[in-house]
Amino acid sequence: MRGQTAAVTNRQKAAVLMVALGAEATAKIFQHMRDEEVEGLTLEVARLGRVNPEIRRQVVAEFREMCLAQEVISEGGIDQARKALEAAFGADRAAEVVGKVVQALQVLPFDFVKKTDPSQLLSFIQDEHPQTIALILAHLNANQAAAVLSGLPQELRAEVARRIAIMDRTPPEVVREIERVLERKLSSAVVSQSFSAVGGVKSLVEVLNWVDRTTEKTILENLSENSPELADEVKKLMFVFEDVVLLDDGSIQKVLREVDNKELALALKGVTEEVQNRIYKNMSERAASMLKEDMEFMGPVRLRNVEEAQQRIVGIIRRLEEAGEIVVARGGGEEIIV
Repeated sequence: MRGQTAAVTNRQKAAVLMVALGAEATAKIFQHMRDEEVEGLTLEVARLGRVNPEIRRQVVAEFREMCLAQEVISEGGIDQARKALEAAFGADRAAEVVGKVVQALQVLPFDFVKKTDPSQLLSFIQDEHPQTIALILAHLNANQAAAVLSGLPQELRAEVARRIAIMDRTPPEVVREIERVLERKLSSAVVSQSFSAVGGVKSLVEVLNWVDRTTEKTILENLSENSPELADEVKKLMFVFEDVVLLDDGSIQKVLREVDNKELALALKGVTEEVQNRIYKNMSERAASMLKEDMEFMGPVRLRNVEEAQQRIVGIIRRLEEAGEIVVARGGGEEIIV
């Protein structure tokens, strides 16, 4: 790092940048970060104390340079970005900025595939081994992967979904070989990273949230038969308690008729006012008042007990969904009776 920021760590730079951007912008950035990242960065901000104005200026300048480099890389590639930055900052500085951006972006394998039409991609990969297809889909955006998954034959579709869910880390040489094959087929360029860590249950859930109900049901039924524990884990992540706001009023009322008031009071202890108010709205004034009293008299409760109560109610919601009695907004934005 140049100037006075030579001894400043990347996390400290991030903290300085957060302070410079202000609370409102920082809050929006935190929405896109994992809890542990937010906690670590918040702690770093608390440790900052007074920031030297020159260090602050240099951090903001570096951030601007990296944003410019990232934009050019995304539009024209690394070579074009390097040339543009050389004209603006000189060869040494350009090489430094491009190197940091590439490292920060951790350019994913199969990035070139993301610009390919799903139907075209399907024709290229449907004859590949299920593990190969799963690896490719795990690197795509959820809606694109869902479109490809939905187009696969039924048996292959379920097997690919299972492999996405159990995928962990893939050796770099395997990733590079699969990339080279697709690169030749699609005549595109790609930059690979050193090690690929994608897939897993959350990755599969993101994909399933975009597929149609029939595809989702087929995959979950197959998982339930062959990997029941995995199927349960997927189902738990597909609808969390806070998603009750996605249900229409009639569906919420049907759910409430199945839920014990004490259980509901416990579950509502751990949610936002928005969720609480949506529940109150679908109850009689007297019932809502009694529920609020139950929550007040309950006092402090363990988070684990709250989560368990929420999960039991989610189980009721899933049962009503499977029976076709409630309506839920799907990931693609349309409402489907499920």
